Amino acid sequence: MSVIAFRPRLRAAALFLAALCAGGPAQAATVAYRTVDSAGRALDGVVIALLPASRANLPAPRPARIEQVRKSFMPQVSAVQVGAAIEFPNNDTVRHHVYSFSPAKVFELKLYSGKPEKPVVFDKAGLVVLGCNIHDQMVAYVSVVDTPWFAVSGNDGAAQIRDVPPGDYQVQVWHPRRLGMPDLPLRPLKVAGDLNETLAVELKP
Repeated sequence: MSVIAFRPRLRAAALFLAALCAGGPAQAATVAYRTVDSAGRALDGVVIALLPASRANLPAPRPARIEQVRKSFMPQVSAVQVGAAIEFPNNDTVRHHVYSFSPAKVFELKLYSGKPEKPVVFDKAGLVVLGCNIHDQMVAYVSVVDTPWFAVSGNDGAAQIRDVPPGDYQVQVWHPRRLGMPDLPLRPLKVAGDLNETLAVELKP
């Protein structure tokens, strides 16, 4: 069974009630995560997305970049909002041929150096696996999520999702070492102020 543990240390209710009593609107919050594996070790590359109950009036997607450096994709794990445009600059002295056959986005950038003329728009939610047709060791992952509120954990396992409006959300979690495993169930989360959560994720052995 997959394990997702949330251990909130919240000021949420107090902040929310204080805002109401003051007659002002509830403030956007920061949801901070500490991501760990089943043994409690810090886990990087965890994609965490807060899916809102309503998709109406969402902020526009922000552009992103995935660079090719020393025959590797950087970053190896990315997350973008549906509709985001991603640039793929090649900083190597050799040419690359970037492609994906994933159902969420099929595309290819044939052999090139420097920066392609146009970015690639990722217009469907889902996981996109990237490769290079010349260098088989080059692999990267793009989680395309239907929300502007997401983050990817760093080497210390920390991730912060900022400017989250108060409301009800479903927490979506993914990690590359869960490929081939069932999707983790969505978990409800109520945001009424800043949150600190611990998230434990079971991985493939």
